[in-house]
Amino acid sequence: MADDPKTPPGVPNSILDISAFNPVARDNPHPILQSLQSGCPVMRDEAAKVWVLSRYKDIRDTVNDRTFVRHPLNADPDSITARLIEEGNERRTSILFLDDPDHARIRQPLAKAFYARINKMRPEIEAMIDEIIDAAPASGAFDLMEEIAVPVPVLVIARILGVDESRLADFRQWSEDVILGLNPVRTPEENARMLSGGEALDTYFGELMEARRAAPQDDLVTDMVQLQARGEANIADDEVRLNLQALLVGGNLTTTDLIGNGIWLLLTHPEQAAALRADPSLAAQAVEEVLRYEAPVQVTSRIVEQDRTVAGCPMHKSQPVFMSLAAANRDPEVFEAAQDFDITRKRASHIAFGGGPHICIGAPLARIEARHVYLKLLERYPNLRLAPQAMNWRTLPFFRGLETLIVEG
Repeated sequence: MADDPKTPPGVPNSILDISAFNPVARDNPHPILQSLQSGCPVMRDEAAKVWVLSRYKDIRDTVNDRTFVRHPLNADPDSITARLIEEGNERRTSILFLDDPDHARIRQPLAKAFYARINKMRPEIEAMIDEIIDAAPASGAFDLMEEIAVPVPVLVIARILGVDESRLADFRQWSEDVILGLNPVRTPEENARMLSGGEALDTYFGELMEARRAAPQDDLVTDMVQLQARGEANIADDEVRLNLQALLVGGNLTTTDLIGNGIWLLLTHPEQAAALRADPSLAAQAVEEVLRYEAPVQVTSRIVEQDRTVAGCPMHKSQPVFMSLAAANRDPEVFEAAQDFDITRKRASHIAFGGGPHICIGAPLARIEARHVYLKLLERYPNLRLAPQAMNWRTLPFFRGLETLIVEG
Protein backbone atom coordinates (compact mmCIF):
# COMPACT_ATOMS: atom_id res chain seq x y z
CA MET A 1 0.00 0.00 0.00
CA ALA A 2 1.30 3.46 -0.82
CA ASP A 3 2.73 5.69 1.87
CA ASP A 4 0.09 8.31 1.01
CA PRO A 5 -2.84 6.36 -0.43
CA LYS A 6 -5.34 8.33 -2.49
CA THR A 7 -8.95 7.90 -1.49
CA PRO A 8 -11.38 6.72 -4.19
CA PRO A 9 -14.03 9.14 -5.45
CA GLY A 10 -16.93 9.53 -3.04
CA VAL A 11 -14.90 8.39 -0.04
CA PRO A 12 -14.08 10.97 2.66
CA ASN A 13 -10.44 12.05 2.71
CA SER A 14 -10.47 14.18 5.86
CA ILE A 15 -10.91 13.29 9.52
CA LEU A 16 -13.20 16.31 9.82
CA ASP A 17 -15.49 14.93 7.06
CA ILE A 18 -16.50 12.11 9.42
CA SER A 19 -16.90 14.38 12.45
CA ALA A 20 -19.71 16.58 13.75
CA PHE A 21 -18.14 19.50 11.87
CA ASN A 22 -19.71 17.99 8.75
CA PRO A 23 -23.50 18.57 9.05
CA VAL A 24 -24.21 15.37 7.11
CA ALA A 25 -22.04 13.30 9.43
CA ARG A 26 -23.47 15.10 12.46
CA ASP A 27 -26.97 13.96 11.54
CA ASN A 28 -25.92 10.43 10.60
CA PRO A 29 -22.21 9.50 10.33
CA HIS A 30 -22.75 5.85 9.47
CA PRO A 31 -23.21 5.96 5.66
CA ILE A 32 -20.03 8.06 5.39
CA LEU A 33 -18.18 5.69 7.69
CA GLN A 34 -19.35 2.69 5.65
CA SER A 35 -17.96 4.27 2.49
CA LEU A 36 -14.66 4.94 4.25
CA GLN A 37 -14.42 1.43 5.66
CA SER A 38 -15.16 -0.27 2.34
CA GLY A 39 -13.33 2.20 0.09
CA CYS A 40 -10.25 3.27 2.08
CA PRO A 41 -9.98 1.53 5.46
CA VAL A 42 -6.51 3.02 6.03
CA MET A 43 -6.82 6.65 5.01
CA ARG A 44 -4.18 9.38 5.09
CA ASP A 45 -5.43 12.89 5.84
CA GLU A 46 -2.52 14.98 4.67
CA ALA A 47 -4.07 18.29 5.73
CA ALA A 48 -4.50 17.13 9.33
CA LYS A 49 -1.30 15.04 9.18
CA VAL A 50 -3.03 11.95 10.60
CA TRP A 51 -3.95 8.42 9.57
CA VAL A 52 -7.52 7.18 9.96
CA LEU A 53 -8.40 3.52 10.56
CA SER A 54 -11.96 2.19 10.27
CA ARG A 55 -11.79 -1.64 10.34
CA TYR A 56 -12.52 -3.43 13.60
CA LYS A 57 -9.48 -5.71 13.55
CA ASP A 58 -7.04 -2.91 12.70
CA ILE A 59 -8.43 -0.74 15.48
CA ARG A 60 -8.57 -3.48 18.10
CA ASP A 61 -4.98 -4.46 17.33
CA THR A 62 -3.84 -0.85 17.58
CA VAL A 63 -5.56 0.12 20.84
CA ASN A 64 -4.20 -3.03 22.48
CA ASP A 65 -0.64 -2.48 21.22
CA ARG A 66 1.43 -0.93 24.02
CA THR A 67 4.17 0.21 21.65
CA PHE A 68 2.00 3.13 20.54
CA VAL A 69 2.03 6.28 22.70
CA ARG A 70 -0.64 8.84 23.61
CA HIS A 71 0.85 12.13 24.79
CA PRO A 72 0.39 14.88 22.15
CA LEU A 73 3.98 16.01 22.76
CA ASN A 74 5.00 12.88 20.82
CA ALA A 75 2.94 13.87 17.76
CA ASP A 76 4.03 15.53 14.53
CA PRO A 77 3.94 19.24 15.50
CA ASP A 78 2.03 19.99 12.28
CA SER A 79 -0.72 17.47 13.08
CA ILE A 80 -4.08 18.29 14.65
CA THR A 81 -3.08 16.06 17.57
CA ALA A 82 -0.37 18.55 18.54
CA ARG A 83 -3.10 21.17 18.95
CA LEU A 84 -4.44 19.27 21.96
CA ILE A 85 -1.48 20.60 23.95
CA GLU A 86 -2.24 23.47 26.30
CA GLU A 87 0.20 26.29 25.58
CA GLY A 88 2.48 27.10 28.50
CA ASN A 89 1.54 23.87 30.27
CA GLU A 90 2.58 21.30 27.71
CA ARG A 91 3.30 18.39 30.01
CA ARG A 92 0.27 18.69 32.30
CA THR A 93 -2.29 16.04 31.37
CA SER A 94 -4.56 13.46 32.94
CA ILE A 95 -4.28 9.71 32.49
CA LEU A 96 -6.20 10.17 29.24
CA PHE A 97 -2.98 11.15 27.46
CA LEU A 98 -0.23 10.02 29.84
CA ASP A 99 2.20 7.28 28.84
CA ASP A 100 3.92 4.75 31.09
CA PRO A 101 5.42 4.77 33.63
CA ASP A 102 3.40 7.82 34.76
CA HIS A 103 0.15 6.44 33.35
CA ALA A 104 0.35 3.21 35.38
CA ARG A 105 1.66 5.03 38.47
CA ILE A 106 -1.45 7.24 38.58
CA ARG A 107 -4.14 5.07 37.01
CA GLN A 108 -3.68 1.95 39.13
CA PRO A 109 -4.35 3.46 42.59
CA LEU A 110 -6.99 5.81 41.17
CA ALA A 111 -8.86 2.98 39.45
CA LYS A 112 -8.65 0.75 42.54
CA ALA A 113 -10.15 3.48 44.76
CA PHE A 114 -12.74 4.50 42.15
CA TYR A 115 -14.00 0.96 41.53
CA ALA A 116 -14.17 0.18 45.26
CA ARG A 117 -16.30 3.28 45.80
CA ILE A 118 -18.61 2.45 42.86
CA ASN A 119 -19.16 -1.06 44.23
CA LYS A 120 -19.83 0.29 47.72
CA MET A 121 -22.25 2.92 46.44
CA ARG A 122 -24.18 0.91 43.85
CA PRO A 123 -27.46 0.83 45.83
CA GLU A 124 -27.11 4.57 46.47
CA ILE A 125 -26.40 5.21 42.77
CA GLU A 126 -29.53 3.34 41.75
CA ALA A 127 -31.57 5.19 44.41
CA MET A 128 -30.34 8.55 43.05
CA ILE A 129 -31.44 7.54 39.56
CA ASP A 130 -34.85 6.48 40.84
CA GLU A 131 -35.26 9.81 42.61
CA ILE A 132 -34.44 11.84 39.49
CA ILE A 133 -36.74 9.81 37.24
CA ASP A 134 -39.55 9.93 39.81
CA ALA A 135 -39.22 13.74 39.88
CA ALA A 136 -39.66 14.04 36.09
CA PRO A 137 -43.10 15.03 34.75
CA ALA A 138 -45.61 12.19 35.16
CA SER A 139 -47.20 12.86 31.77
CA GLY A 140 -47.10 15.17 28.80
CA ALA A 141 -44.06 16.26 26.79
CA PHE A 142 -40.69 16.94 28.42
CA ASP A 143 -37.02 17.10 27.44
CA LEU A 144 -35.50 13.83 28.59
CA MET A 145 -31.99 15.29 28.29
CA GLU A 146 -32.78 18.16 30.64
CA GLU A 147 -34.87 16.18 33.12
CA ILE A 148 -32.91 12.90 33.28
CA ALA A 149 -29.90 12.38 31.00
CA VAL A 150 -28.06 15.51 32.16
CA PRO A 151 -28.79 15.44 35.93
CA VAL A 152 -28.21 11.70 36.50
CA PRO A 153 -24.49 11.48 35.64
CA VAL A 154 -23.48 14.80 37.17
CA LEU A 155 -25.24 13.97 40.46
CA VAL A 156 -23.80 10.45 40.57
CA ILE A 157 -20.20 11.49 39.92
CA ALA A 158 -20.56 14.42 42.32
CA ARG A 159 -21.76 12.09 45.08
CA ILE A 160 -18.90 9.65 44.41
CA LEU A 161 -16.29 12.40 44.48
CA GLY A 162 -17.85 14.21 47.43
CA VAL A 163 -18.26 17.60 45.79
CA ASP A 164 -20.80 20.24 46.79
CA GLU A 165 -24.10 19.19 45.22
CA SER A 166 -25.47 22.74 45.41
CA ARG A 167 -22.99 23.57 42.63
CA LEU A 168 -24.00 20.91 40.13
CA ALA A 169 -24.83 23.54 37.50
CA ASP A 170 -21.29 24.93 37.83
CA PHE A 171 -19.76 21.45 37.50
CA ARG A 172 -21.83 20.77 34.41
CA GLN A 173 -20.73 24.05 32.81
CA TRP A 174 -17.09 23.57 33.75
CA SER A 175 -17.26 20.06 32.30
CA GLU A 176 -18.66 21.41 29.02
CA ASP A 177 -15.80 23.92 28.94
CA VAL A 178 -13.00 21.50 29.84
CA ILE A 179 -14.05 18.85 27.30
CA LEU A 180 -13.36 21.41 24.57
CA GLY A 181 -9.73 20.46 25.17
CA LEU A 182 -10.48 17.31 23.14
CA ASN A 183 -11.42 19.46 20.14
CA PRO A 184 -8.15 19.93 18.22
CA VAL A 185 -9.62 22.70 16.05
CA ARG A 186 -11.21 24.82 18.78
CA THR A 187 -11.71 28.55 18.31
CA PRO A 188 -9.96 31.22 20.44
CA GLU A 189 -13.23 31.68 22.35
CA GLU A 190 -13.47 27.93 23.00
CA ASN A 191 -9.84 27.90 24.09
CA ALA A 192 -10.58 30.64 26.62
CA ARG A 193 -13.58 28.68 27.91
CA MET A 194 -11.46 25.54 28.23
CA LEU A 195 -8.80 27.37 30.25
CA SER A 196 -11.34 29.12 32.47
CA GLY A 197 -13.23 25.89 33.22
CA GLY A 198 -10.00 24.06 33.98
CA GLU A 199 -8.82 26.78 36.34
CA ALA A 200 -12.15 26.78 38.17
CA LEU A 201 -12.09 23.01 38.65
CA ASP A 202 -8.43 23.06 39.65
CA THR A 203 -9.11 25.63 42.36
CA TYR A 204 -12.19 23.80 43.57
CA PHE A 205 -10.50 20.40 43.87
CA GLY A 206 -7.43 21.93 45.53
CA GLU A 207 -9.63 23.44 48.23
CA LEU A 208 -11.64 20.23 48.58
CA MET A 209 -8.53 18.11 49.03
CA GLU A 210 -7.33 20.37 51.85
CA ALA A 211 -10.77 20.25 53.46
CA ARG A 212 -10.78 16.42 53.33
CA ARG A 213 -7.31 16.26 54.89
CA ALA A 214 -8.64 18.34 57.77
CA ALA A 215 -12.00 16.55 58.03
CA PRO A 216 -12.26 13.21 56.17
CA GLN A 217 -15.59 12.22 54.64
CA ASP A 218 -16.94 9.07 52.99
CA ASP A 219 -16.00 9.95 49.40
CA LEU A 220 -13.37 9.45 46.68
CA VAL A 221 -11.50 12.69 47.37
CA THR A 222 -10.93 11.49 50.94
CA ASP A 223 -9.86 8.08 49.61
CA MET A 224 -7.21 9.69 47.41
CA VAL A 225 -5.71 12.04 50.01
CA GLN A 226 -5.57 9.16 52.50
CA LEU A 227 -3.79 6.96 49.94
CA GLN A 228 -1.26 9.78 49.56
CA ALA A 229 -0.84 10.13 53.33
CA ARG A 230 -0.26 6.40 53.77
CA GLY A 231 2.29 6.37 50.96
CA GLU A 232 0.16 3.95 48.92
CA ALA A 233 -0.16 6.34 45.98
CA ASN A 234 2.89 8.11 44.60
CA ILE A 235 0.79 10.91 43.13
CA ALA A 236 1.40 14.63 43.59
CA ASP A 237 -1.45 16.97 44.55
CA ASP A 238 -1.47 18.50 41.07
CA GLU A 239 -1.88 15.03 39.54
CA VAL A 240 -4.72 14.16 41.92
CA ARG A 241 -6.53 17.43 41.11
CA LEU A 242 -6.16 16.93 37.39
CA ASN A 243 -7.42 13.35 37.42
CA LEU A 244 -10.35 14.12 39.72
CA GLN A 245 -11.29 16.73 37.10
CA ALA A 246 -11.00 14.08 34.40
CA LEU A 247 -13.32 11.76 36.33
CA LEU A 248 -15.87 14.54 36.80
CA VAL A 249 -15.80 15.54 33.13
CA GLY A 250 -15.59 12.02 31.73
CA GLY A 251 -18.23 10.65 34.07
CA ASN A 252 -20.57 13.45 33.17
CA LEU A 253 -20.96 14.29 29.48
CA THR A 254 -20.40 10.93 27.82
CA THR A 255 -22.76 9.14 30.21
CA THR A 256 -25.39 11.79 29.47
CA ASP A 257 -24.99 10.86 25.81
CA LEU A 258 -25.13 7.12 26.54
CA ILE A 259 -28.46 7.65 28.30
CA GLY A 260 -29.87 9.93 25.60
CA ASN A 261 -28.68 7.84 22.67
CA GLY A 262 -30.03 4.68 24.29
CA ILE A 263 -33.51 6.01 24.95
CA TRP A 264 -33.65 7.51 21.45
CA LEU A 265 -32.73 4.13 19.97
CA LEU A 266 -35.26 2.24 22.08
CA LEU A 267 -38.04 4.67 21.16
CA THR A 268 -37.18 4.59 17.45
CA HIS A 269 -37.11 0.78 17.63
CA PRO A 270 -40.28 0.11 19.66
CA GLU A 271 -39.95 -3.65 19.24
CA GLN A 272 -36.65 -3.41 21.15
CA ALA A 273 -38.25 -1.38 23.95
CA ALA A 274 -41.00 -4.00 24.11
CA ALA A 275 -38.41 -6.78 24.34
CA LEU A 276 -36.66 -5.03 27.23
CA ARG A 277 -39.93 -4.42 29.07
CA ALA A 278 -40.85 -8.08 28.62
CA ASP A 279 -37.43 -9.33 29.73
CA PRO A 280 -35.55 -6.92 32.05
CA SER A 281 -32.62 -9.39 32.11
CA LEU A 282 -31.78 -8.01 28.65
CA ALA A 283 -30.78 -4.67 30.21
CA ALA A 284 -27.03 -5.31 30.33
CA GLN A 285 -27.06 -6.56 26.74
CA ALA A 286 -29.12 -3.50 25.73
CA VAL A 287 -26.43 -1.20 27.10
CA GLU A 288 -23.76 -3.03 25.11
CA GLU A 289 -25.82 -2.78 21.92
CA VAL A 290 -26.34 0.96 22.41
CA LEU A 291 -22.60 1.34 22.92
CA ARG A 292 -21.93 -0.63 19.75
CA TYR A 293 -24.55 1.04 17.63
CA GLU A 294 -24.38 4.70 18.69
CA ALA A 295 -21.44 5.21 21.04
CA PRO A 296 -20.93 8.61 22.73
CA VAL A 297 -17.21 8.62 21.87
CA GLN A 298 -16.70 8.17 18.14
CA VAL A 299 -12.92 8.30 17.82
CA THR A 300 -9.78 7.45 19.76
CA SER A 301 -6.15 7.88 18.76
CA ARG A 302 -2.59 6.69 19.26
CA ILE A 303 0.79 7.95 18.05
CA VAL A 304 3.40 5.89 16.19
CA GLU A 305 6.53 5.79 18.35
CA GLN A 306 8.90 4.40 15.68
CA ASP A 307 8.65 3.80 11.93
CA ARG A 308 6.57 0.66 11.40
CA THR A 309 3.77 -0.96 9.43
CA VAL A 310 0.25 -0.44 10.78
CA ALA A 311 -2.77 -2.15 9.22
CA GLY A 312 -0.63 -2.99 6.19
CA CYS A 313 0.64 0.57 5.63
CA PRO A 314 4.10 1.97 6.38
CA MET A 315 3.83 4.75 8.96
CA HIS A 316 6.43 7.05 10.42
CA LYS A 317 7.49 8.07 13.89
CA SER A 318 5.26 10.78 15.43
CA GLN A 319 2.38 10.24 13.01
CA PRO A 320 -0.98 10.15 14.86
CA VAL A 321 -3.40 7.33 14.09
CA PHE A 322 -7.07 8.21 14.54
CA MET A 323 -9.46 5.29 14.85
CA SER A 324 -13.18 5.41 14.13
CA LEU A 325 -14.78 3.41 16.93
CA ALA A 326 -18.15 4.07 15.33
CA ALA A 327 -17.05 2.45 12.06
CA ALA A 328 -15.37 -0.49 13.79
CA ASN A 329 -18.49 -1.24 15.81
CA ARG A 330 -20.52 -1.71 12.63
CA ASP A 331 -17.88 -3.65 10.71
CA PRO A 332 -19.78 -6.35 8.74
CA GLU A 333 -16.72 -8.62 8.94
CA VAL A 334 -17.31 -8.87 12.69
CA PHE A 335 -20.97 -8.11 13.35
CA GLU A 336 -23.77 -9.96 11.58
CA ALA A 337 -26.51 -7.54 10.46
CA ALA A 338 -24.19 -4.79 11.68
CA GLN A 339 -26.58 -1.97 10.71
CA ASP A 340 -29.43 -3.45 12.78
CA PHE A 341 -30.07 -2.32 16.35
CA ASP A 342 -30.97 -5.52 18.16
CA ILE A 343 -30.65 -5.92 21.93
CA THR A 344 -31.64 -9.59 21.76
CA ARG A 345 -28.71 -10.64 19.58
CA LYS A 346 -25.51 -11.84 21.26
CA ARG A 347 -22.62 -10.14 19.51
CA ALA A 348 -18.85 -9.94 19.51
CA SER A 349 -17.34 -7.42 21.92
CA HIS A 350 -17.61 -3.80 20.79
CA ILE A 351 -14.77 -1.33 21.27
CA ALA A 352 -16.80 1.73 22.27
CA PHE A 353 -14.60 2.18 25.35
CA GLY A 354 -11.34 1.83 23.41
CA GLY A 355 -8.97 -0.81 24.68
CA GLY A 356 -5.58 -1.68 26.10
CA PRO A 357 -4.10 0.27 29.03
CA HIS A 358 -6.18 3.33 28.10
CA ILE A 359 -9.57 1.61 28.09
CA CYS A 360 -12.14 3.99 29.56
CA ILE A 361 -11.75 4.10 33.34
CA GLY A 362 -15.39 5.11 33.75
CA ALA A 363 -16.86 2.18 31.80
CA PRO A 364 -18.20 0.22 34.83
CA LEU A 365 -20.00 3.28 36.21
CA ALA A 366 -21.47 4.24 32.83
CA ARG A 367 -22.85 0.71 32.44
CA ILE A 368 -24.50 0.78 35.89
CA GLU A 369 -26.12 4.16 35.25
CA ALA A 370 -27.36 3.41 31.73
CA ARG A 371 -28.74 -0.01 32.66
CA HIS A 372 -30.73 1.36 35.58
CA VAL A 373 -32.01 4.40 33.67
CA TYR A 374 -33.27 2.29 30.76
CA LEU A 375 -35.14 -0.11 33.04
CA LYS A 376 -36.56 2.53 35.38
CA LEU A 377 -37.73 4.79 32.53
CA LEU A 378 -39.51 2.01 30.66
CA GLU A 379 -41.12 0.88 33.92
CA ARG A 380 -42.32 4.33 34.93
CA TYR A 381 -43.53 5.29 31.46
CA PRO A 382 -45.20 2.26 29.83
CA ASN A 383 -46.32 4.44 26.89
CA LEU A 384 -43.15 6.51 26.48
CA ARG A 385 -42.72 7.76 22.93
CA LEU A 386 -40.86 10.41 20.93
CA ALA A 387 -42.59 13.72 20.31
CA PRO A 388 -42.42 15.12 16.76
CA GLN A 389 -39.13 17.04 16.55
CA ALA A 390 -35.97 17.68 14.60
CA MET A 391 -33.07 15.77 16.13
CA ASN A 392 -30.22 18.11 17.04
CA TRP A 393 -26.90 16.40 17.63
CA ARG A 394 -23.85 17.79 19.43
CA THR A 395 -21.42 19.83 17.31
CA LEU A 396 -18.38 18.71 19.32
CA PRO A 397 -16.21 16.68 16.91
CA PHE A 398 -15.58 13.01 17.68
CA PHE A 399 -18.49 12.82 20.15
CA ARG A 400 -22.11 11.85 19.51
CA GLY A 401 -25.02 12.93 21.62
CA LEU A 402 -28.31 14.75 21.43
CA GLU A 403 -28.82 18.35 22.49
CA THR A 404 -32.48 17.70 23.30
CA LEU A 405 -34.79 14.68 23.27
CA ILE A 406 -38.47 15.57 23.64
CA VAL A 407 -40.52 12.61 24.80
CA GLU A 408 -44.14 12.14 25.78
CA GLY A 409 -44.86 10.12 28.90
